Amino acid sequence: MAGHSSGTNRGSHSMDKSITLPPDEIFRNLENAKRFAIDIGGSLTKLAYYSTVQHKVAKVRSFDHSVKEADGDPLYEISVQEEITARLHFIKFENAYIETCLDFIKDHLVNTETKVIKATGGGAYKFKDLIEKKLKLKVDKEDEMSCLIKGCNFVLRNIPHEAFVYAKHADSEFRFQTTHPDIFPYLLVNIGSGVSIVKVESEDQFERIGGSSIGGGTFWGLGALLTKTKRFDELLQLASKGQHTSVDMLVKDIYGGAYGSLGLTGDLIASSFGKSATADKEFSKEDMAKSLLHMISNDIGQLACLYARLHNLNRVYFGGFFIRGHPVTMHTITYSINFFTKGEVQALFLRHEGYLGAIGAFLKGAEEDNPNQYSWGENYAGSSGLMSVSPDLNPMQRARSGTFDMLEMDRLERQLVNLPLLQDPSSYIPDTMDLTEDALAREYWLYCFEEALDGVVKRAIASQPDMPEAAERAEKFRQKYRHKLQTLRNQPFAYGSLTVRSLLDTREHCLNEFNFPDPYSKIKQKENDVALRYYLKVVKSLEELSWEQRQFALVRGLLAGNVFDWGAKAISDVLESDPEFGFEEAKRQLQERPWLVDAYNQWIERLKGPPHTCALFFVDNSGIDIILGVFPFVRELLGRGTQVVLASNSGPALNDVTNGELQILTERIAAMDPVIHSAFKEDRLTLVQSGSSSPCLDLSRLDKVLATVVRERQTDLVIIEGMGRAIHTNYYAMLSCESLKLAVIKNSWLAERLGGKIFSVVFKYEVPPKH
Repeated sequence: MAGHSSGTNRGSHSMDKSITLPPDEIFRNLENAKRFAIDIGGSLTKLAYYSTVQHKVAKVRSFDHSVKEADGDPLYEISVQEEITARLHFIKFENAYIETCLDFIKDHLVNTETKVIKATGGGAYKFKDLIEKKLKLKVDKEDEMSCLIKGCNFVLRNIPHEAFVYAKHADSEFRFQTTHPDIFPYLLVNIGSGVSIVKVESEDQFERIGGSSIGGGTFWGLGALLTKTKRFDELLQLASKGQHTSVDMLVKDIYGGAYGSLGLTGDLIASSFGKSATADKEFSKEDMAKSLLHMISNDIGQLACLYARLHNLNRVYFGGFFIRGHPVTMHTITYSINFFTKGEVQALFLRHEGYLGAIGAFLKGAEEDNPNQYSWGENYAGSSGLMSVSPDLNPMQRARSGTFDMLEMDRLERQLVNLPLLQDPSSYIPDTMDLTEDALAREYWLYCFEEALDGVVKRAIASQPDMPEAAERAEKFRQKYRHKLQTLRNQPFAYGSLTVRSLLDTREHCLNEFNFPDPYSKIKQKENDVALRYYLKVVKSLEELSWEQRQFALVRGLLAGNVFDWGAKAISDVLESDPEFGFEEAKRQLQERPWLVDAYNQWIERLKGPPHTCALFFVDNSGIDIILGVFPFVRELLGRGTQVVLASNSGPALNDVTNGELQILTERIAAMDPVIHSAFKEDRLTLVQSGSSSPCLDLSRLDKVLATVVRERQTDLVIIEGMGRAIHTNYYAMLSCESLKLAVIKNSWLAERLGGKIFSVVFKYEVPPKH
């Protein structure tokens, strides 16, 4: 228990003044903090503050076309601008550090406007004077329970992998649940000193429907009397080594076996501590602690089940210090709930459970900013993630949990909602492969991302030639991302399920953190420029083909365009050495039919039928992909009388085309091509941003505007292209309308995994079952 031994030498609460804080790591952006909240528990303090972060963003802008431009001029200009965004910071530390932390905050607070600090938790009374004296802020106390609920609603709504079930003996202890879009109603069982059971029906409506005085404090208190051990962690340590059967009386101790007519198995506890009344032997501390743990967990488990049944609720979340990150108690509670409900209700735990009070107190103070009108996203670069708490894991991790733990959330510019065309939003899982559970795949992808790191660093530096300190920032990025990969190697569940998408997103977050908003901006500009020159030629050659030939050529063009992807190592090597690697060459690389997944014949049959009303197309790469692959395909759809909505990323990721770039490209193509021109002008061709800045695609977190357009236009075809959006994510996504998922597999390991080889083609055409 390395991390906690320090607690005993320190004297129970004498402040250790000598600790120094690594400020750039912990209290980040403090100088811009606008608002504070604090939740002080029995042993841990959670501090929340809201600040603004200034970072660089890449913007594109069309040149003035009234001047006849020379052929060599670039398409559009790229400027890097400063943008200010909002970020929530949460920090958790032991109460012993509270004074040092308050001093640190006092010294770094420059432009705060606030006069109050919202406070909750039992310690808010105890430390009130200290906080007011140090920070010169008035402590404004908030009700603990309503803070807890507010915080709980917030994480369930904004963090997709917040809730998990605990499986002690599985490969991955933590099984993350996809949060149902409608989070209410649910039961929250808070196990602190006592137990509170709360039914939550909506954002502002909750009711404490029951509770018990037999809770965590009871385990701690009785445990101390029985074992003479005063520390909670040590009690749990003892319990994890004990055998309850030497202290408890089991059914078979009374009946010599099972009690068949009542349906009781012989191993069931008939009476907790029942043997200690009659046996004259001494019991070990371990066995007594274990017996006590079972007694209290089973009692709470049965209570929770009865209330869940009484109120007809099947989502039951557990929180409170009794549970917080302790596998021993998570296991006994899970077991007990499973037993009492015969497996019908699962015990759910929350990844950020320790922060709920602080989040709620913060939200109460921020009501005039209406934080719930925005969507927020966890920032992987600034968050510690879930630590594994198995005592036998490496001591380094234990030490970490004894110091500081962080969570950062960024306010997103747009509200994110489900794609209305998901067949069943509550069972939709974006990711195709869960690396938390697949150790071989996990090893491969972690190695892959580590291998690619040098290239990413080189590209980042090259993207900012006129900034002398770029190399230094790129080095910091390298260290930060390498450290994240190390962490994920040891605890794959740190940020929820580990997936290729989360590895890509973490990399983007880290690049942004060190002000590399768009390392591919110049490359994209050049690729777009080159591809535009060939556009008319490609369109003309397509028009010369018969209808059947043309449909096939369009699909092949779409697939060939998809080969141009700087995200895939195999391709970026070729592009690096041979930038003229042509569109025709890419077509030759493609697998011949039959493809790895080949529904082309069904698609052609469908095209012989009536046109679709509206197609939603999630696009992928810049350059040849969008200009020579996607646009000719879109042109054909428009010609059939189908409206088209092109959905592209709101912000940059790799060489994917962003909404800003697509606006300019579409204008340039419209200037050359009357078909695109009239469709664009008449709004039959619409551009919408997806709300995402990821190379992958989560259809449950899309820009609200996009969802509205999809509904209004009665979209009946969804096209998803590219490895990130159609293979790593959404390969198994079930939609309520027709869909095309197509990609070229540009990674040999993945191709083999799917039973093909590099440049294999996936062309999946799916029609939902008729009801």
